[in-house]
Amino acid sequence: MRAAELGAGAGPGAGGPGGGRRGVRRLPWLVLALWIGVLAVAVPLAGRLGDVQRDSVVDYLPASADSTQVAEIQQELPGGEATDLVIVYHRDGGLTAADRDTAGRQTARLARTYRLGGDGVPTGVPSKDGSTLMYPVSSTQPGQDSDAKRKFVDGVRDITTGGHGLTVKVGGPGGLDADAAEVYGSLGGPLLYTTVLVVAVLLILIYRSPALWLVPLFAAGAADVLSMAVTYLLNRAFGITVSGQSSGVMTILVFGVGTDYALLLVARYREELRRTARPYDAMRTALRRCAPAVLASAGTVAAGMLCLLAADLNSSRGMGPAAAVGVLSALAAMVTLLPALLVLLGRRLFWPLVPEPGTEPKQRRGGFTAIGGLVGRRPVAVLVSGVVLLGALALGVLHLPGSVKQQDSFATRPDSIVAARLLAKAYPDQASQPITVISPAGAAAGAERTARGTGGVAEVRPGRTGGGWSEFFVTADSPPQSAAETATIRQLRSALHGSYVGGPSAQQIDLRSTNSRDRAIVVPIVLAAVVLILILLLRSLVAPLLLAAAVIAVWGSALGVGGLVFGRVFGFHGTDPGLALLSFVFLVALGVDYGIFLMHRMREEALHGAPPRQATLGALRTTGGVITSAGIVLAATFSVLVNMPLVQLAELGFVIAVGVLLDTFVVRTFLVTSASLLLGRRLWAPGALGRVRPQGGGPGDGGHGGDGNDLAGSGRSQVTGGADGEGAAGAEQPAPAAG
Repeated sequence: MRAAELGAGAGPGAGGPGGGRRGVRRLPWLVLALWIGVLAVAVPLAGRLGDVQRDSVVDYLPASADSTQVAEIQQELPGGEATDLVIVYHRDGGLTAADRDTAGRQTARLARTYRLGGDGVPTGVPSKDGSTLMYPVSSTQPGQDSDAKRKFVDGVRDITTGGHGLTVKVGGPGGLDADAAEVYGSLGGPLLYTTVLVVAVLLILIYRSPALWLVPLFAAGAADVLSMAVTYLLNRAFGITVSGQSSGVMTILVFGVGTDYALLLVARYREELRRTARPYDAMRTALRRCAPAVLASAGTVAAGMLCLLAADLNSSRGMGPAAAVGVLSALAAMVTLLPALLVLLGRRLFWPLVPEPGTEPKQRRGGFTAIGGLVGRRPVAVLVSGVVLLGALALGVLHLPGSVKQQDSFATRPDSIVAARLLAKAYPDQASQPITVISPAGAAAGAERTARGTGGVAEVRPGRTGGGWSEFFVTADSPPQSAAETATIRQLRSALHGSYVGGPSAQQIDLRSTNSRDRAIVVPIVLAAVVLILILLLRSLVAPLLLAAAVIAVWGSALGVGGLVFGRVFGFHGTDPGLALLSFVFLVALGVDYGIFLMHRMREEALHGAPPRQATLGALRTTGGVITSAGIVLAATFSVLVNMPLVQLAELGFVIAVGVLLDTFVVRTFLVTSASLLLGRRLWAPGALGRVRPQGGGPGDGGHGGDGNDLAGSGRSQVTGGADGEGAAGAEQPAPAAG
């Protein structure tokens, strides 16, 4: 092997004499230098993303809801948005006199240390069984930003301590917000490290090379830095919401989708290295073949994510641009930085399974050849069986638990959750958190009288006034987030015209109703965008509709699996209201990804003269190994979210991971293939391929008959895996879908 092949990938004649050869040698270095410059700028900006990440109530609430208006107006009142806490003193078997003295001393110290609302000194509310004392505490100290509020909560927890059998916990809305902020703030490091570890292990198993796996992992890391920098700039320029949820999902997408693109490109590059002496020429051909399908895939995913901009929920709307930036950053790295590094490092990077020119991989009958034979012989039986399986799984949706309550939203048990559970047990018929009402200052007295006369209201107490608004607090005579309290909130909103009704329980009502509204609007937009892109790419109407139906079936089945395991296996007591919408957007966009690679290769085979049956089964075989590896990687990266300490992230990660696996192993492999066989040339209707028989058509043209062994393809190259390490777990490893 010539030394030039190991370096820049150029040799005699590469790119023409003289300057052409120098240009070939320089281009990968120029690309690498460009990325070094980009990263030099991006790294400091990426480090600032945490400064603009917000996980307060307003950042997640629907933009137009009553509860959002309450939170925003409270920020303008003297002291800003109040920090409402509930301090819980509890002893099994009953509080002692010493316990009550301890509670009195500690709460009096709080009144001396902080500026508290109300009369200044908190008043304890004993439970009927004598086991618990509840102290509502509210602080409206001037200049309270998010950090100041967390420090206030920490200070209260430092002062109120128990011991010797006395349990003291600080909960309430402020405690819950502080615990949520701490959890979200701690996600970045563990989420990134776990994702990198999972991707690294899978790449090592797939490539079976001591060095090759490092290159796509490095490119994905560069894409992650770029995505964080761009998201920070979008926040500063356009004010998009950046939350812990959106930044975490963005990291998952960058590594998952980026590794998928890397697998496809490296597989095609390896194939071309067996034909071409110069790595540069091999990479140029590989990019030309892969780029259209990869670009279409990334464009489809990004378009699907951007459809979330139509959502009214702040957290969903902010996730759309962040996710799209992640996908496009991964695309940029995998079609520029990754090819440059592969060419510069040369074919020896593949050691010990180096693809030398003129050599052939060890041929073996792979798993997708056998699957193709089965599907080819029994397409109707395979299609019906797959539909029945997905339908049965989708029935699990009926077992999905109701909306998760705030106290059940953590997979772990921080202090605020322990406090909420103690309160629910000790005060089963009494509210432990207020309903906040904001009224125009001139109408506040009348609004308070109306509130006192509303059914389900136990107490009304005044709050602050400023900026033309007055606040007052309503205590319901029923537990938080119960059906009775929900009815009380709805009655207040109906009776108090011109006023806004908010607070933690009202926020949950608004989250549920807004998610229902967003589903009705965003889901059709996502479907329309994805189908339109598929029509433009595949020049067909039938094929895009088939893929759209397939991913919808995957979504329903994945949600059904969640319904079967969320309560029974994971112990979740509810479902996040945004799960259905977010999982739909991700599964439709990502699921169509793999359909694009399969259909694009199928269309390529048909354009080169293969009859429909041969094109379908050949595409399954030649894309099976790489796309299966990609699906496993993507599912594994999203499964990282299952271990996160927030129910909404764990549920989202689980449903997407299950959906990707169903799409990879059931839908794409069996259902789409069998349906394509049955449709034959009609799959491409009304396009030219659906009307005209390409030159080279032969037996099996209609997609019927045969024994499933006519898998010679169109005479194009096929790279198999197995012993030479080019497949995943010994599976057949072909080239990816070509452009």
